[in-house]
Amino acid sequence: MIQVFQGALAVGVNATFDAMHRDRKRIFVDLLKWDVPVVKDCFEIDQFDDDRAVYLIAVDPDGHHHGSIRLLPTEGAHILGSVFPWLCDGEVPRSQHIFEISRGCLSPRLRAPERLAVRNALTTAAVEYALLHEIHAFTCIADSGWLSQILSLGWDCWPLGLPQKVGRVLTGALRINIGSDTPHRLREAGTYVPAPLVIASAAERVAA
Repeated sequence: MIQVFQGALAVGVNATFDAMHRDRKRIFVDLLKWDVPVVKDCFEIDQFDDDRAVYLIAVDPDGHHHGSIRLLPTEGAHILGSVFPWLCDGEVPRSQHIFEISRGCLSPRLRAPERLAVRNALTTAAVEYALLHEIHAFTCIADSGWLSQILSLGWDCWPLGLPQKVGRVLTGALRINIGSDTPHRLREAGTYVPAPLVIASAAERVAA
């Protein structure tokens, strides 16, 4: 199941949401050594985790976090537009119909086949969410390790500029066009994995 959370939640409000931030800290800070904020020594939460953010969180039947992504409207502050605009050769894409994908995180507890399935389910969920909400494109930033994976998912994906050195790794900005044919593209690539897309209820938001 993919739970959809509209807006960030404070630490301690929702167990699934807290687990997402813990896993983000394990991946981005402990493993990848990103210089990003950490709250209470165990939650990775940055300035873009706010009321505008939409979270797609893959959970098991017990509500355990398996993977997640964050969607941000590009008309306001977002990572590409606010932190890395120089990754684009031209203007940063901004529109009410363009959202940024960021903080894609897979639980470190998953085995390799499970990681692949959750990644594909989140990709499919992002496309389905976009089609339901008149989102025509995503932008994202990815280092060289993720660029090839993103390009191989099957969707209509284009670089916004040549990859540049960020820290010690080459990093690029991408635009992903979303249309009625995108689910078919994912099916052809073998990456279409549908899962129930469920808006988190008030009760789930308070006590997962």
